[in-house]
Amino acid sequence: MTGCTSGTDDSVPPTLRALEEMNNPSGNWQRATPTPAAPIAKTGIYQVEFITTEGKFVVEVNREWAPIGADRFYKLVQDQFFDDAAFFRVISGFMAQFGLPADPSDNRKWSDELKDEPVIQGNKRGFLTFAKSSRKDSRTTQMFINFGDNSRLDADGFSAFGQVIEGMDVVDSINSEYGESPDQSSVKRQGNAYLHSQFPNLSYIQTARITKDDLAADAANE
Repeated sequence: MTGCTSGTDDSVPPTLRALEEMNNPSGNWQRATPTPAAPIAKTGIYQVEFITTEGKFVVEVNREWAPIGADRFYKLVQDQFFDDAAFFRVISGFMAQFGLPADPSDNRKWSDELKDEPVIQGNKRGFLTFAKSSRKDSRTTQMFINFGDNSRLDADGFSAFGQVIEGMDVVDSINSEYGESPDQSSVKRQGNAYLHSQFPNLSYIQTARITKDDLAADAANE
């Protein structure tokens, strides 16, 4: 993406640059006991309901589009990773980014990086995609929802794995007043303590839960 770089790594788009790993994260925030992760099958479609401070929206994931990303997202939702997490980077007309947890200690559990995948489904309005750097195999937990047609990202390997099928008006209402101002290194080290003190009007995910899972239904019918 020529002409769209900043920061210490001039090869990385500033709105999608992956975070450098930070040592010794700390925080006192506590979550409920997570739901045990269910097995991931080789094919399937599932839906996730997001309850946010702006309302509800539903994402449908199709594993055939990006199976590695779809599996990681499934496990993150089952682990309640997104509960109370902020939409910390929101750029009007471009995307809403999330995927840094309220409790910074959760970053350690999900620090392994995912292999890149071919782009089968591109970055159109309402599609959900993992953020990554220009470095190979750099996806972890951060992802974004496209506000518009961002097909230019397809050539850079941003492979969508899901789509907002209900409540895109809610996604459109996610607060963008802070743009790229929240410092991602601070979010990763301090979690919501930093965001609450510095950016009080951010939009937040309250819960994200799997509400329809044809994999589970298939297993129940066997």
